[in-house]
Amino acid sequence: MRGRQIRISWPSGHLTATLGDTPTTQALAKALPLASTAHTWGMEVYFDTGVAVSRETDAREVVEPGTVAFWTNGDALALPYGPTPISRGDECRLASPCNVLGRVDGDARILASVREGDPVRVESVDE
Repeated sequence: MRGRQIRISWPSGHLTATLGDTPTTQALAKALPLASTAHTWGMEVYFDTGVAVSRETDAREVVEPGTVAFWTNGDALALPYGPTPISRGDECRLASPCNVLGRVDGDARILASVREGDPVRVESVDE
């Protein structure tokens, strides 16, 4: 089955991401489109989604750059593109284990252009 694609936009850019079929992805899809405010934490962008879900059994704390993760403690999408303040070395270490939803299409370092407080919009590409 083909993954679900979303577009994430902010004032200085946008990206698409492909998400797998998980309970969290399904809950997020029902909330789209959504608007939020960006926060940055090291080389991670995160923002509230207003979606509350449980932590999935395969939730992970250390992920690859460009992973689309859902931080259940904050009802937020977390988009790491490099080390965070708690990383060891070059790893992407999230604040706590997060549900892994998918991957950013292309180079996730475009997220470096997101500024704290930027408005963010998330919408489905394939509907």
